[in-house]
Amino acid sequence: MHALWPALRQARPARAVSPELVALYEQRADIPVSTFTDLMAQARERIDILVYAAVFLHEAYPRLNELLTERAAEGCTVRIAIGDADSDTVQARGQEERFGHGIESRCRLALMHYRPLAGTPGIEVRTHSTTLYNSLYRADDQQLVNAHVWGVNAYAAPVWHLRRQEEGGMFDTYAESFDAVWATATPVQQEG
Repeated sequence: MHALWPALRQARPARAVSPELVALYEQRADIPVSTFTDLMAQARERIDILVYAAVFLHEAYPRLNELLTERAAEGCTVRIAIGDADSDTVQARGQEERFGHGIESRCRLALMHYRPLAGTPGIEVRTHSTTLYNSLYRADDQQLVNAHVWGVNAYAAPVWHLRRQEEGGMFDTYAESFDAVWATATPVQQEG
């Protein structure tokens, strides 16, 4: 019916702020690392991380692997997807951000940090070669979304903190995005 009479389509009213929006940060660098780790420490069911590298987490919080292992031991499912340093998408990102091979090096460093978790019950680590529009840090029904801006390093791009309120909202849009990337990612094997 709407194809014939588009004027009958009811537009959703615009909202000044989504009820799912907890906070909006101008730059990721403005957020204390404790915000990320506290969310993960409170998770009971799932932790999902989708990034190219995000080595800032390990650099600022060296116990990150222990925290993730503890959460998994308590029954939390942990999924970590990091960028494949050899992929065309990661290399293009380095050029776009005028960071050269730095992003590739950071992806390799991230793999070095996360690889020891491979094979840990409840934790799975994968690499992906997708174009990364947002880095996602999910802990149960809360999520930090680091929007990516062409030519800007992730630390200087905005982040919104979402809390799931209803099915089909913004939170679910990003959660489904994680699942789509996860389905294409390659499992990381334990060393040696």
